[in-house]
Amino acid sequence: MLKLRAPRLASLLFFTFSCSVFAVTEEYFLTIENHLFYPSELKVPANQKIKLTIINKDDEAEEFDSFDLNREKVIFGNRKGTIYIGPLEPGEYHFIGEYNPNSARGLVIAVSPEQLATEETGVSDAN
Repeated sequence: MLKLRAPRLASLLFFTFSCSVFAVTEEYFLTIENHLFYPSELKVPANQKIKLTIINKDDEAEEFDSFDLNREKVIFGNRKGTIYIGPLEPGEYHFIGEYNPNSARGLVIAVSPEQLATEETGVSDAN
């Protein structure tokens, strides 16, 4: 009888894990071009897990590297890569392109979702 329940349990665990992975709705983009990151400063909501897609428009590979975010990922030339970061406390998190550390530099700035919405729309909720 236990053997019959094992597939159901496995399916339930897979569904639960899948839902938690796909619950990430916020996606942000960085572009690497001419060994520089665009934008060099990326504001993201604090206390939320986000998907960060990095598009490398250069012909050479670059490695997104951040000790602050505890992430590194090689993105081959003319390809893109995805990493997940967060939830982050409000603050600044540095990153570099490891193959071009003198030029490829940037900053992820985690701010409250309310502050981020205000900056994006220019409208404050305060009366």
